[in-house]
Amino acid sequence: MRITRRLEFDAGHRIPDHASQCRHLHGHRYAIEITLSGEVIETPGQAITGMVMDFGEVKAIAREHVVDRWDHAFLVYRGDTAVAEFLAGLPGHKTVVLDVVPTAENLAREAFRILDARYRDTYGNQLQLERVRLYETPNCWADAERE
Repeated sequence: MRITRRLEFDAGHRIPDHASQCRHLHGHRYAIEITLSGEVIETPGQAITGMVMDFGEVKAIAREHVVDRWDHAFLVYRGDTAVAEFLAGLPGHKTVVLDVVPTAENLAREAFRILDARYRDTYGNQLQLERVRLYETPNCWADAERE
């Protein structure tokens, strides 16, 4: 069985070597979908009976490890030194420095990497992360999937 939970957040970024508008500082209303697979839990009398994982718990884990960290932050590539130094000079600015250029593809892969160990077989039902889908806009997204 597969389940999916969607969350949204706002963040800024830039793609330093982009040939068009994305090379400028700008922001997006991102959406992230977390898809998990596992067996449906059949333990009568338990709050999680009939579920792969409680959607509230899926949300809490994604928020703690990705969404709350990236929300209202500027996601900057470590190699984009001019912007990284500029943001470091802004007192109290929420900046997340990444080892990858913050494209939708790289952000999806990074979120998958961060979350993969967090959703491992929590209930003995073979739970695992299958896919992270990251929407940069309503019409553009990237999928990072288990191989």
